[in-house]
This record gives sequence, C-alpha cells and structure tokens, in this order.
Amino acid sequence: MAELVLLWLSAHLTEILGTILGLVYILLSVKQRIFTWPAGIISSILFVIVFFQARIYANALLQFYYVGIGFYGWYYWLKGKRESPEGHLPVRRMSPSLGIKLGAILVPLTGTIYYILSEYTDSPVPLMDASTTALSILATWLMARKILFNWIIWIIADFAAAGLYIYRGLIPTSLLYLVYTVLAFYGYFEWKKSVEKTEYVRH
Repeated sequence: MAELVLLWLSAHLTEILGTILGLVYILLSVKQRIFTWPAGIISSILFVIVFFQARIYANALLQFYYVGIGFYGWYYWLKGKRESPEGHLPVRRMSPSLGIKLGAILVPLTGTIYYILSEYTDSPVPLMDASTTALSILATWLMARKILFNWIIWIIADFAAAGLYIYRGLIPTSLLYLVYTVLAFYGYFEWKKSVEKTEYVRH
C-alpha cells in the first residue's frame, strides 16, 4: 500500500507542488500580502506542465498569462504601497463603466478561445476550457488592480474549473479549486471589510 502511495505521489509530484503553492497564493492574496505574487508565479509554471499533459490547452496557456500578470500585480501592489497614504494599495469597488467594458470583452474572448480550441486542438472540453480561461483572465487582472469584484468572478470560475478537472482526472487540482471556491467567498468578505474601512476613513 505504501509503495502504491509513493508511486502515485511520484507520478503527480508536479501537480501536488503546484497545488500547495496555489493554496499559499490564494491565502496570501486574501490577506493582501505581497508574497502572493511570487507564490502564484511558481505555481503557474508548474501547472503549465500539468495542463498540457492533460490536454487542457487553454488553461495551460492561461498559466503563462498568470506568470505575466503575476509580475504586473507584484509591481502594481509595491507601487501602490509606496504611494498610498495608508501604506498599502487600497481595495476599490468596480465602477459601472469598467463592469460594462469587462462584460463586453468576456463574450468575444470566450468565443475566440473556444473557436481556436475546437478548430486547432484535440481538446475534449473546448467550451468549458474556454469559459473558465476567459473568466480567469478577467479575474486575475482585477485582483492585480485590487478591485473587490475579482472574488465574485473567481467563485464562478473556480467552481466550474473544479468540475472540469474532476472530469479530466486531475483530482489534486480539482480539490484545490474547490478550496479556491470556498476561499474566494472568504476573500470577498475580507476585502469588502477593507474597502468599507477605507471608505469610512475617507468620509
């Protein structure tokens, strides 16, 4: 039995390490800690390998975006920390105009990714892969800008992604995304308290 467990751990080592760092990433982001970004960058690099092996191509390419946005978020949070009177980049609510712009981007972005996956890859799950990828792209950008609504999108995207990964047999990753879903609720309420505190001080 122990030998089988060791064999399984050895075969899934990249996925397990990515999962652990993914949990560190989300916990640090809830607490608005700057080290959320290096943890996320390393986790994303590991999941590039995992998702390509599982033929979840859009989510694999999404990890490259996560690496790039990770450096952007790292820079933006540090810049906000230096420039903000509060000593950290404050959480903000999403403006109606930004919400309209993101909504206008979501549908064509999903459609474009779906078309590419359907026509040019052997993906067995093009629609779900495209949908979760598009939502995650928008959510990560909103997180980098410290906009509260990012958590709402993450709740939807993470829960859908968990189902996708269960279907593709990525059990540790699916468990991670179920935990992500729960933590996204926690993150929303924690960031909501932060933005309400900022609004109270300013008024």
